Amino acid sequence: MVGTALQKLMPDADFISSYDCDLRSATETYNMFLYYKPSHVIHLAARVGGVLANTTYMGEFYEHNMSMNSNVLESARLTGVEKVVSLLSTCVYPDKAEYPLTEGQIHNGAPHESNFGYAYAKRMLDVQSRAYRQQYGCNYITVVPNNLFGEGDNFDLENSHVIPAIIRKVYEAKIHNTPVRLWGDGTPLREFTYSSDLAKILTFLLENYNEAHPINVGNTAEFSIKDIVKKIVDIMEYSGPIEWDTKKPSGQLRKPSSTAKFKKLISVEYTELNQALKNTIEWFIMNYPNVRGVN
Repeated sequence: MVGTALQKLMPDADFISSYDCDLRSATETYNMFLYYKPSHVIHLAARVGGVLANTTYMGEFYEHNMSMNSNVLESARLTGVEKVVSLLSTCVYPDKAEYPLTEGQIHNGAPHESNFGYAYAKRMLDVQSRAYRQQYGCNYITVVPNNLFGEGDNFDLENSHVIPAIIRKVYEAKIHNTPVRLWGDGTPLREFTYSSDLAKILTFLLENYNEAHPINVGNTAEFSIKDIVKKIVDIMEYSGPIEWDTKKPSGQLRKPSSTAKFKKLISVEYTELNQALKNTIEWFIMNYPNVRGVN
């Protein structure tokens, strides 16, 4: 998804997908780096998902992400890559932390139990980046976005994040005349950043940020899951019933992040949420069912 947005900004760069290389394989990853000989790398690859996927595949999420991250950074080091920008996630922060979440708190406690496998793997990406900087002088930086969405997202109902999952559920409920069924009670608050906005941020950081420690980025406006559902329902003109399964987990109540450090570097005008949702929904409808996670 973010790679799709980056392609519009960096048309001359090489973009590698899971179809081209299995980053869980050290040999494949190293050979890929040897073939392309990149000078700079933006590392976006991850095994990701929502509450259901994180709880169901806790071990796989940990092992797959640990393997990918380790292989990318080690191959970059061995082939002399000048700079690597790696994406973390706000889930790396402790479940019990002071709000807003500041970069110095990342390793101050355990992450939320619903996704600790993925969260610890992402934390280790920060640790490995800093360890390589200390021993080898590698200019590896880590970036912490919040919840991302946009064109090219994953719409698989078991492995997607909240916005693409809701969009697909509402669309299919509308065409099949069935209720929209959602997990939890809709009260958790989340920050959302449009993938095109993050792409612009990453290109800026590639040129302008070289510090060892992570940096929070993204739109810090909070919306409840119920707020997001209402916006999507209104845009898609769905008038059917919405059923909340409160026996299912809702996830962490909130995890607001501080972007004070980032704001000292640049002022970003984020895409208004309704417009970003409209863009994403229009793309989904135009491409359905030939979208990732559906077909």
